Amino acid sequence: MLEQEASKTALGVALMRAAHQFLDSPPLLFEDPLALPLLGPDGEKMIRAHIDRHQTVYGRGLRCHVCLRSRFTEDRLRQAGADRYVLVGAGLDTFALRQPDWAKSLHILEIDHPATQAKKREAIAKAGWKEPENLTFAAVDFTRVSLSDVLKRQQIAPHEKVFFSWLGVTMYLTETEIDASLGAMAHVSDHASVSLTFKQPDRGQGDKAMRELVAALGEAFVSVFTPDEMAAKLAAHGFVNQEFLTPERATTEYFTPPRSDVSVPRRSGIVYAATI
Repeated sequence: MLEQEASKTALGVALMRAAHQFLDSPPLLFEDPLALPLLGPDGEKMIRAHIDRHQTVYGRGLRCHVCLRSRFTEDRLRQAGADRYVLVGAGLDTFALRQPDWAKSLHILEIDHPATQAKKREAIAKAGWKEPENLTFAAVDFTRVSLSDVLKRQQIAPHEKVFFSWLGVTMYLTETEIDASLGAMAHVSDHASVSLTFKQPDRGQGDKAMRELVAALGEAFVSVFTPDEMAAKLAAHGFVNQEFLTPERATTEYFTPPRSDVSVPRRSGIVYAATI
């Protein structure tokens, strides 16, 4: 990603969440009525211009993954009883804008690159929406500032329950950078938890095509982990209670009965973990 340019992959994720709202049949895997309006008046046009790509088997699978990780994360957030919700690499996520009643007491912090965050705040203003009072934005260039430094500025008390959302980020970081961020999350308070995604080793042409696509956008994948490797890494940082969203678990929680437009992923690379 160029220093002054908003993330193209963040826009791509937003387009997939929005596409799910009108391309797929209800009941939806992930209800996000603000996903399309946030993209502005040309949002649906952008999606329909590439409708064939969205409706391929691979396109449906990728859309399912994007929506499933958000659904899983927000379900875990609700169950966690958190005091703070910190979205690291928030992109165009709309949770703070459509927050349900149970989230009104949360302190929500969105952390992202200055260019991406500025683009989002501009879109919110253009939509005529007010930024929620319990939402704080932190524009951060992680090539210059660490996550630990950002969190220290928030003056988080040790007793607070802090829930991190870290979706679609780790694959763009080195292992050293991932360790530094997990360490910062684990030590932010006595009650830390995180929902994150990770890239698994390539398996098939679909994975290879995705790798080539993001590289062409200037946001190449850097790290990959097997579930066992990610489990060990999380445990090493104190995230000992772990819930991997396996295909079997996804089938039980989100695809029973089966859905007509999106299907259970063969593997997900999605995990929730807590320090206690």
